[in-house]
Amino acid sequence: MEYVSCNLCGSDDAALLYPSTIKDDQLPNAVEAFRCTSSLYGKHFTIVRCRKCGLGYTNPRLSSEDIMRAYEGVQDPLYVEEYDGRALTFQKHLRHVEELKSPPGRLLDVGAYSGVFVEAAKARGWDAWGLEPCRWAVEVARSRGLNMIEGSLDTIPIEEQSFDVVTMWDVIEHVTDPLDQLQKAYRLLKPGGLAVVHTMDLDSTCAKLMGSRWPWLMEMHIYYFTPRTLGRMAEVAGFKAVKSRAEGRYLRLGYIATRIGGLNRFAGRLIGGGLRMLGLRETAIPLNFGDLFTLYAIREHDPACSA
Repeated sequence: MEYVSCNLCGSDDAALLYPSTIKDDQLPNAVEAFRCTSSLYGKHFTIVRCRKCGLGYTNPRLSSEDIMRAYEGVQDPLYVEEYDGRALTFQKHLRHVEELKSPPGRLLDVGAYSGVFVEAAKARGWDAWGLEPCRWAVEVARSRGLNMIEGSLDTIPIEEQSFDVVTMWDVIEHVTDPLDQLQKAYRLLKPGGLAVVHTMDLDSTCAKLMGSRWPWLMEMHIYYFTPRTLGRMAEVAGFKAVKSRAEGRYLRLGYIATRIGGLNRFAGRLIGGGLRMLGLRETAIPLNFGDLFTLYAIREHDPACSA
């Protein structure tokens, strides 16, 4: 375990938000805890909130090396089963991206997992690439003919100013140095390029009402942002934050049943069985509890480019 300072302002003055629910001798299985579809809700280390800037984060936490090894080795077949819902979600997200950046250019999806967003962007005419440390996920994406790079922004040299758009869908909360990742994304973008970052909102009404029962309190989530703290971090990285919006997602009813099962096993089985009997398990529906948001930020033109 390692102790860290606030990644946004550098302060060590943080208030306890939620105490650890993981005992030292009962660490969760790394494969399950770091799987994208993990149902280990409520299992997390100590979560604090910076008194100076408001950023929420896990402290202490596992080392960066241990976390990366877990992501590199994870396998997640359930994620692939949820393809239809995720495809609908990313098609909707892509339309919002294109409202700010068009026509299609070169796009990099950081933390692309099995490449569902990369595939959606490719279908819309983007020269789309995915960057992902999980070997299993990269192989799944490549089997569908997608452009995938195995690694992370920390390990793979990518030409600076070579992309028009860089996206991070449900990624920024998992990395050990989010400010550094945004700074690297800034360097990859051409002047006028767009960064798109999607994550959970710690200040959402849903998060406040649920408190310690908020499902997103999990070991694999290291940072907890709000539109204000993420916008500020993007500005520190050099961006101009231009828009923030709450955005939900599409989920299959059968997948929702598995998520409910993570909170209450009996309820999950009961609902899943009922959906199976009614033939509704594959039906995808839109959900938006207001606790997920997307920040859109621009790399403004360098002075030399606008002169």
